[in-house]
Amino acid sequence: MNEPVHSQVPAKRRRAPARETTRTNDPERTKANILEVAASEFGEKGLAGARIDEIAALTQTSKRMIYYYFGSKEGLYLAVLEESYKRVRDIESELHLQDLEPEQALRRLVAFTFDHHLQHENYIRLVMNENINRGQFLAQSQRIQELNVPAIAAIKHLYERGVQDGVFRRGLDAVDIHASISALSFFNVSNQHTFGLIFKLDMKSSAYIAHRRDNVIEMLLRFMRAP
Repeated sequence: MNEPVHSQVPAKRRRAPARETTRTNDPERTKANILEVAASEFGEKGLAGARIDEIAALTQTSKRMIYYYFGSKEGLYLAVLEESYKRVRDIESELHLQDLEPEQALRRLVAFTFDHHLQHENYIRLVMNENINRGQFLAQSQRIQELNVPAIAAIKHLYERGVQDGVFRRGLDAVDIHASISALSFFNVSNQHTFGLIFKLDMKSSAYIAHRRDNVIEMLLRFMRAP
């Protein structure tokens, strides 16, 4: 009996698999994936401890491609910092604080900052690592400086509306308000292990988080509220 015709066709010609689009054909997706993995590596291990080989392996790319996109390990680290700050500022711009009464707007801003930091521990790690580096890479970024301009402008506008309405007291500075919001939200993540252990607190419990969030919001409101 003759063999079926299809069996006489060379194996490599029988059924060529569909050609997949490689990562190199989608540079923006590739760069985004590298940034996401690198953010985790730098956050966990710091600039000195992170390895480009590991980032390349986890992203199924190569060191050569990473250097092509970002220039160097330090260039990738700076790009990660810039992207991390950009994501925060992008979300802040969607809060529509200008559509709310000043006190309600402040509540929303503080709650967002508190929740964002809690849900993005790696962002806190990155900021802590850059402080260990004494801000030397952050200082090189004009982009990060520009990203923070609208954030401070939004707080300034919110505060001035509150003063005009007689809700907030006079004499406060927008950068100082921002610092207070950041500090009270940052600590709950940056010191959760040491503070929790010392005072026997479960700082990850939903009850503790809800109570702490309410307290932080109330502290900021009392700080800014007109007498």
